[in-house]
Amino acid sequence: MQATAASSVKNIADIGTAVERVNSIILGKETQVRLALACLLAGGHLLIEDIPGVGKTTLAQTLARVLGLDYQRIQFTSDLLPADIIGASIYEKEHEQFRFHPGPLFAQLILADEVNRATPKTQSALLEAMEEQQVTVDGSTRPLPEPFFVIATQNPNYQIGTFPLPESQLDRFLMRIDLGYPDAAAERALLAGEDRRGLLHKLQPVLQAADLPGLRQAARNRHTAPALFDYIQALVQHTRTAPVFETGLSPRGALALLHAAQAWAFMAGRDAVLPEDVQAVLPGVVGHRVRLKPEHEAGRDAATQLLEAVAIP
Repeated sequence: MQATAASSVKNIADIGTAVERVNSIILGKETQVRLALACLLAGGHLLIEDIPGVGKTTLAQTLARVLGLDYQRIQFTSDLLPADIIGASIYEKEHEQFRFHPGPLFAQLILADEVNRATPKTQSALLEAMEEQQVTVDGSTRPLPEPFFVIATQNPNYQIGTFPLPESQLDRFLMRIDLGYPDAAAERALLAGEDRRGLLHKLQPVLQAADLPGLRQAARNRHTAPALFDYIQALVQHTRTAPVFETGLSPRGALALLHAAQAWAFMAGRDAVLPEDVQAVLPGVVGHRVRLKPEHEAGRDAATQLLEAVAIP
């Protein structure tokens, strides 16, 4: 029991150190950094929607380096084919046989950059791999690395040359966040400080890939009281019945909210999930899954409306 408790304390300390190191590169975005790590610990995938140049790629690179994960960046373009990311079987004359050459998808942390610039066919290949944790080529099933974490970036849909992800595919992402512009203090530190790439190369890993399955299990083991389940169910039910929402949360969305809240509680060093943990992750989990009807928007987003409407039991 004492060994388990000591291990848990060390895990939480390591997560805290990882957050600090990422924050030393990505300035002024601690909440977004914590949400990204919570998404990883919850076993999901992350979608970042924002304009170019706010640090999406740097965040992915920094997480990979701090967590000791193999990293690949895939630039999605309109002419990208599924085989370009999955890989293909190529005939090798010297061996007189076809041999599979894995594509960049076979890495532990994937940055799918500008995913909405690829055609729906290529998007579907990526999203199927995310869901199944494996790919099938020429009738053979090939497992993807463990852990396997996708950070996809998406440009705003009003930009030229985008193919918006449909709702069914957006639902495959456990969270969606945006980084936004830095505040004045963070931007001044960015302007006056060392180049981010130089700092990134100096970072040392805090964790290794082999640590992550245990951390995910530890996060999933956070105690969840019946009253907390009541709160999550009340939130979910409100999205399904309130007339202000166009669509309600699916069972997958409800599970995503629970798992993200458990990961958030674990990162905070708590043994049990609190309503505050649910509230912290709710905007990232529900923002791309539920939508207010146009006549009910009035400058507020769906998450704010939901939190205001549903009381804590």
